[in-house]
Amino acid sequence: MKEKITTSVNSFESSHTYYCIITIPRMKRWSLYLIITVLSLPLISAVGVGGWELSIPTTATTKSSSNLRVREGTPFKIAIFADLHFGEDTWTDWGPRQDVNSLNLMSAVLDSETPDFVVYLGDVVTANNIAIQNASLFWDKAISPTRDRGIPWSTLFGNHDDASFFWPLDWFSSSGIPPIRCPTSDKDDDDGCAFRGTTRVELIQEEIKSSNGLSHSMIGPKELWPSMSNYVLLVESSNHSKPPVALLYFLDSGGGSYPEVISNAQVEWFKTKSNTLNPDLRIPELIFWHIPSKAFKKVAPRVWITKPCVGSINKEKVAAQEAENGMMKVLENRSSVKAVFVGHNHGLDWCCPYKNKLWLCFARHTGYGGYGNWPRGSRILEITEMPFRIKSWIRMEDGSVHSAVNLTYD
Repeated sequence: MKEKITTSVNSFESSHTYYCIITIPRMKRWSLYLIITVLSLPLISAVGVGGWELSIPTTATTKSSSNLRVREGTPFKIAIFADLHFGEDTWTDWGPRQDVNSLNLMSAVLDSETPDFVVYLGDVVTANNIAIQNASLFWDKAISPTRDRGIPWSTLFGNHDDASFFWPLDWFSSSGIPPIRCPTSDKDDDDGCAFRGTTRVELIQEEIKSSNGLSHSMIGPKELWPSMSNYVLLVESSNHSKPPVALLYFLDSGGGSYPEVISNAQVEWFKTKSNTLNPDLRIPELIFWHIPSKAFKKVAPRVWITKPCVGSINKEKVAAQEAENGMMKVLENRSSVKAVFVGHNHGLDWCCPYKNKLWLCFARHTGYGGYGNWPRGSRILEITEMPFRIKSWIRMEDGSVHSAVNLTYD
């Protein structure tokens, strides 16, 4: 039986181009947004004598929206929530308490910093510890503080988000398998504790479906699958006649259902995408993925964090990807790339310069789930448009702020 497809059409004007947006509901799960230029001057704008040129194709992995725009006279602020690990030990009293603690922490950070945008930097849930079929119920709970405040966000995947369920050994003791609390769901195909996990595609589809239009997450190009969260967001200027203030690239660093790698295909995708969007390297670029590359090992402080690195905890060794297939070489050769932000290591929160070209930064462990009992917090980014500058600091759960650093190379 074929599903009836209906469309709704909206339009808006951006700079010199008039756009028509056609929204097509598909499979009752997510909507495909096709942006079709129906009337346009050439995608070339000139400002002043120096001028600039930008050609931005409207593809499924590049999203331009007035929601991501610097407010006039105000820096653009991003809060990073890393390694929340929702859904652990749901059959105990301890597990649900950790999720409540994480919700309270995120709420405190959001109310203190009032960011314009939030990045969920992977390991939103611990899928290998979630016995129910629909792990997106915990994913949705993790995002709720941001959604409830009307703040736009994006997500990318870590190594735990779609991992297979791991049966605890103590379940096989003489007392047998303990009672499992399976949250109720309105899904027609819900069959309780199925232990099958939730795929990357399903997690993003459900996130977008319940986001009230605030999610900027995307399912990346199919040719990169099983790597999924590969896409680009524009941070637009408060002045419509000026080029974007920054390009935010999100990459899936693997783990969970497939190896912890950035593939050759992803590297080629990034090269093509960045050269198309930013051929003259004039627009600053920030990179986000979950598992650190081996380059982080090269710059890691030995014991104490000393200059030029900035941070407060250096409690473990860098747990790097299996391979990144030349991605760091590509990044270091682009002067527009200012920093790479990762999570994964809960006991690290430093930023260190890499070859005096860009910064490599760990986010602060945010969630009460996952290993380690170090105080929790969030890395904050602040992008100033004129003159351009990127600052970062860490906001802790108790309200304190530390590890401020300027991430802009002249």
